[in-house]
Amino acid sequence: MVMANNNENKVLNVPHLRFPEFSGEWKEEQLDSIATLSKGIGISKEQLSEDGEPCILYGELYTKYKSEIIKHVESKTDIDSSKLKRSKANDVIIPCSGETAVDIATARCVPFDNILLGGDLNVISLHKYDGAFMSYQLNGKRKYDIARVAQGVSVVHLYGEHLKAIKTYNPSLPEQQKIAELLSLIDERIATQNKIIEDLKKLKSAISERLLKGVKGSTVLLSDICDIVKGKQINGENLSESGNYYVMNGGTELSGYYDDYNVEANTISISEGGNSCGYVQFNTSPFWSGGHCYSIQDITDNVDNLYLYHYLKSKEDAIMKLRIGSGLPNIQKKDLAMFKIKIPAVEQQLKISTFLSSLERKAEIEERIQNALLKEKQYLLHQMFI
Repeated sequence: MVMANNNENKVLNVPHLRFPEFSGEWKEEQLDSIATLSKGIGISKEQLSEDGEPCILYGELYTKYKSEIIKHVESKTDIDSSKLKRSKANDVIIPCSGETAVDIATARCVPFDNILLGGDLNVISLHKYDGAFMSYQLNGKRKYDIARVAQGVSVVHLYGEHLKAIKTYNPSLPEQQKIAELLSLIDERIATQNKIIEDLKKLKSAISERLLKGVKGSTVLLSDICDIVKGKQINGENLSESGNYYVMNGGTELSGYYDDYNVEANTISISEGGNSCGYVQFNTSPFWSGGHCYSIQDITDNVDNLYLYHYLKSKEDAIMKLRIGSGLPNIQKKDLAMFKIKIPAVEQQLKISTFLSSLERKAEIEERIQNALLKEKQYLLHQMFI
């Protein structure tokens, strides 16, 4: 708990960071004393269509609210539509089940009345407090409190009886609204930044496809112009959360850090196994290539390293289609070796790679801005709440 001392050394329930016009202690209150806890009503995917009433189903909390629509149930099914759960603006919703306890502890405020709420949603109807403020509090300081009361192993469940004893710390309604307004503005800026990054990546992808589609040159096999080297698996117990060298394995994100590297900087890697097999990445620093990762090494002199990266990246969907297997899909080295590459003159390769790399660097700059905004939000969530 974040607390402060006054001049008499009395412990006060106040946050570290606060708007100067507010004073007084925050109240410690159980969730069930400030809200009514209930549950949504089951809505199946088969009931969705392009017309009808808007609804929120399980899973949409992780990606904001999708624009999925439920059919007019009174004419399409035997369900009495009057019995369906409808939101009141200011309600807070949390999933009832999920894969992990931390993921399930995700709260969102519903800003509109009469949104149909699916059966796998907990509904928190606040008596007098601000729903946006409460959702920020539950996603910040209270997130791990909620995760700890979730039940289950392979599938984690969370219901009203688990949530009712969650402690909350609340100031006056005007202070709640001001905090929520600030954080909402940051969320809007983050959403705008996400759109900027998404549009830049789409632009780069479209330009890349058009440039490379019109390339004239010889067609070769990938194995004709480089060595495809499979990495070496290391025990997960030897990985750390930080270090000099990151580890790439079968996913799109690093697996952790290791105290050594087995691949030099400025090397292309391709995921070998897992749901993301075929993912193409350019590594600007030395890294450890794991057992589910290929690295592209010893590229011939007539092929520019960055050109080959951009070409492979533009063909990522086709590379991913080389996967075999279902439980743990993978891409065989022999199949990747036969992948066809079009090679123009070196001068044209350099022009293409320089232009596409400049677009990619722009996207990376925007991603750094996004990360800074996310860090700022996390800082405020920890400093402006108890």
